[in-house]
Amino acid sequence: MKAHRGRIAGLGVALAASGALIWAPSPAPPPPPPPTAGQAWPDAQRGTLPADLPDGTAFDPGLFLDIRTSVGSAPTRDRRHRRLVIRGPGDSLRELRRLPVSRNPSFLSLTVAGNDLVWAESTDAGQQLWTADLRTGRPARRLTADIGDARFYQTQYDLVISPGRVNWVAAAPGGGTEIRSVALTGGPVQKRAVPGDWALTAWPWMVDGLTDIAGAGRLRNLVTGEERPLPRTRLSETACTPVWCRAVSLDDDGYPRIEVVRADGTQRRLVARKTARTVITDVAVLGRFEVFAQVTPASELSGRDELLVHDIATNRTVQISREAGDVRYRNGVLAWSTGNAQSFLRHVLDLRSV
Repeated sequence: MKAHRGRIAGLGVALAASGALIWAPSPAPPPPPPPTAGQAWPDAQRGTLPADLPDGTAFDPGLFLDIRTSVGSAPTRDRRHRRLVIRGPGDSLRELRRLPVSRNPSFLSLTVAGNDLVWAESTDAGQQLWTADLRTGRPARRLTADIGDARFYQTQYDLVISPGRVNWVAAAPGGGTEIRSVALTGGPVQKRAVPGDWALTAWPWMVDGLTDIAGAGRLRNLVTGEERPLPRTRLSETACTPVWCRAVSLDDDGYPRIEVVRADGTQRRLVARKTARTVITDVAVLGRFEVFAQVTPASELSGRDELLVHDIATNRTVQISREAGDVRYRNGVLAWSTGNAQSFLRHVLDLRSV
């Protein structure tokens, strides 16, 4: 009888255990993948660009005016010169400048406002600022060779066009920063020295704290002199515009964490974590889009990451490309490449059209 009761008790334990297995909550399903750019923004303007010009030379775009028109550099076919050209629809070309390769030339920090295109030229002899009118076919003009010890931080604000002038920053002799500007018609350079390590951002603001381990600390208006403190988060690196800041830190598990917060410290939100990383220097472009990449299992093989954009206005993340490299942003246009070093295609998405 006791053995019988023992068998019943054992059966009860087994049934209870099986019931626990049957009714245990199932693990939460993985979150759905983000929508693609085509799904989220079906009317956005996008396009592709061959890596080479029609003459077979490699084209390096520095600025897109729209999805069909770009400004960039390419060697001449004999490799003796480096050209700055405007590449238009149907592979039309307008050459702006040509410099001997023997002088180690480069064309930097291209920027545009209206019909005014401005860039910096660098050679063994130093740096200069040049401009060209996009509306006419007139030759490019040198604005000045007096650019000082210019500081270019690979952002869209390295050169800032304000009404009638071009602005940039340089290292001041003895420390600090020089705010420099020259008229778009050329002429003498205006200089103003300020303590601190400043960079230009959306006109008329500049941001300080570039050498601080925590990043940006304050904004200053170049016209009114107004100053604004910027939000700080412990153990994070902050970069800011007058509207948004991006804070990059490590979470408790040691994973990267990307957040955005308004420059006044409000509306902080998580953009991405785990294997996320920043891929462009600019913060919350167009005051709306935070561009980042996610390292995937395929990244180790391809060397390319998943490219994503967090749309702050809708609080959702959109997949731009499953495998992207050489990500760039200027003038409202996001560009990236797919393929490999021997054969690749450039893609462009005009975020202004979203």
